[in-house]
Amino acid sequence: MTLSRRAFVLGTLGGAALAWSGYALRRQLRRRAWTERVFIGRAPDYGMDLTGLMLAGFREVGLRAEEVQGRRVLLKPNLVETAEGKPQINTHPAVIRAAAEVFRRMGAGEVVVAEGPGHVRDTHLVLEQSGYAEMLRAERLAFVDLNYDDGVRVKNAGGWSRLRHLTLPASLLEADFVVSVAKLKTHHWAGVTLSMKNLFGVLPGSYYGWPKNVLHWAGIPQCILDVTATVRPHLAIVDGIVGMEGDGPIMGPPKAAGVLVLGRNLPAVDATCARVMGVDPWRLSYLARADGHLGPVGEAAILQVGEPISAVATPFALLDVIPAHRGLRRKP
Repeated sequence: MTLSRRAFVLGTLGGAALAWSGYALRRQLRRRAWTERVFIGRAPDYGMDLTGLMLAGFREVGLRAEEVQGRRVLLKPNLVETAEGKPQINTHPAVIRAAAEVFRRMGAGEVVVAEGPGHVRDTHLVLEQSGYAEMLRAERLAFVDLNYDDGVRVKNAGGWSRLRHLTLPASLLEADFVVSVAKLKTHHWAGVTLSMKNLFGVLPGSYYGWPKNVLHWAGIPQCILDVTATVRPHLAIVDGIVGMEGDGPIMGPPKAAGVLVLGRNLPAVDATCARVMGVDPWRLSYLARADGHLGPVGEAAILQVGEPISAVATPFALLDVIPAHRGLRRKP
């Protein structure tokens, strides 16, 4: 029997359609099956018992002491640039202090703080003016400047951008447990910057430039996904006690949201933070793409523990003059 070209093409297209429908169905089922717990805690100021709040949050998301006992924990804050008297720019040192204390109580063998600031090459100046230098000395915490750490070339596990490989700092790869300790902020290019975008700081500036220019060239949303997929942090903590609205991540005014948000899955944490900010996470391209691949984004797939979003929601100012802000507002 001779198969006509038309029949062959139609058969091929039909097979492709079946394959695609099968893929779509599998992804839909995976989305429905993938659930994560995210904790929201009320934190009206940085003077409260943040250690106790974090301990409660860790219990709620199922983090057990045996996961970190004897291991090297790396805390990656959001340190952008000098911020004397501007608590809305960087992760507050009190949040890092509390996280270090919690992990030490849980039996961590070592806790280090590591960051590669994206805007300023003088990391010591950032540490001094942000209050980190004093905190690190008082808590006897080691700090690693990831901008100048030894780089190790690894395969890009994401594949969303044109970058086939990523250069990661050796100190990051040597850590057993990585925590993205981010800040609740709007962002001029990404819409918002939370635990996933915070990971840009792990890529050494000595390889990627300032402010990580290679990642901007390759596409910010795509690189957010790539870095998250490649680094795969174990936990996210977002400092929303005082955040930033408007023209973030460095020029916006402070916004008191009074929350600490944490969880084991970064897309789920960031989707929750976006909702707290009055932002629709589905309108953030990198979060919409992450759904079903890196974690759940839909509210039904995120088990909210601690405070409900409705009790702490604090709409952040979005600016129409910034293209990345347009259309992000979450509808009531």
